[in-house]
Amino acid sequence: MAAKAQGFQKQKRTSSILLNLTLSIICFIWLLPVIGLLITSFRNSQDIFTSGWWKVFPHREYQNTRQIILDPSVDVNGPMTVEGVTASFDEFRNGVTAPTGEKLTWYGNKRTRTIDVAEQKWVGFSAALSLKNYISVLSGKSVTFTDASGREVVTRGPALGSAFLNSLAVTIPATIIPILIAAFAAYGFAWLNFPGRKLLFILVVAMLVVPLQIALVPILQDYTRLNLNGTFLAIWLAHTGFGLPLAVYLLFNYIALLPREILESAFLDGASNFTIFTSLILPLSIPALASFAIFQFLWVWNDFLVALIFLGDKNRVVTSALANLVGERGQDWHLLTAGAFITMILPLIVFLALQRYFVRGMMAGSVKG
Repeated sequence: MAAKAQGFQKQKRTSSILLNLTLSIICFIWLLPVIGLLITSFRNSQDIFTSGWWKVFPHREYQNTRQIILDPSVDVNGPMTVEGVTASFDEFRNGVTAPTGEKLTWYGNKRTRTIDVAEQKWVGFSAALSLKNYISVLSGKSVTFTDASGREVVTRGPALGSAFLNSLAVTIPATIIPILIAAFAAYGFAWLNFPGRKLLFILVVAMLVVPLQIALVPILQDYTRLNLNGTFLAIWLAHTGFGLPLAVYLLFNYIALLPREILESAFLDGASNFTIFTSLILPLSIPALASFAIFQFLWVWNDFLVALIFLGDKNRVVTSALANLVGERGQDWHLLTAGAFITMILPLIVFLALQRYFVRGMMAGSVKG
């Protein structure tokens, strides 16, 4: 019996090790390109196109230590013996390794008669990393090339600084407004009796399957008649309408499972529905509220289509600015990677701040009893 228990424990440890190893490999594969892009966002354009991002870490590389100038009597058109190595001009152009471990590389054309000798040396962490790319992207100014007189030419592009503030102005109200409205509606559907309650709730749930794209043109026509197009109010109302069905459904599942005894005690003490909602329902529903807040915030922050239609270029958000940056500076990887990580900073902060509520909110209504 003891041997059987030991075998079971050993099998369990082996399964745990394999599972953790598999998860570690998956995480490493997923994080490796992200780390590469992050490092690239701190490098200048010349380093990006001449060496890999991993070159910022300590590594061994060839560095020129001296030059050899061949005697005029040496025939450069035939085999040449240099430092104990016999090779042709083409082979020296590609680089030849000497017995000492040094690398011999021909410099220029045949007329130079010069060979660079490089030796492998350890190189520490690169000091070429800076915040210059992020400053350029946020301000919209960047140095692109040097003219004939040696002056650096500064050009302007999409400024993500103002777009970042515009995205905040869009996302924060577009997250708070539907949460408040949905919380009131979910409380009413869960705990109040009124005519047509089930029918209205079915209609709300049915709206989840309606694609928002079919509503964009009619809403845009209404906004044009009301002179709302291009304003923050227009996109707040649009995101509120598009986000309400999911918010009501998610919060209803959570609020409906709250203990009935708490609400009955509050009613017996003379509390009104508004007092119960603000003093009991909202504090107890924080996990579900936080879970929906993550969904809504990420969806609005990463939205491109709705912002493009209802805001356009008048109040450009980060997604529109980043798309324009790709179109105007598609060859400038150092700017694109910096812009991409600027758009990722705030969503990551929001998710990490609310992650402890995320799973509890996702499980809302999944288990009864």
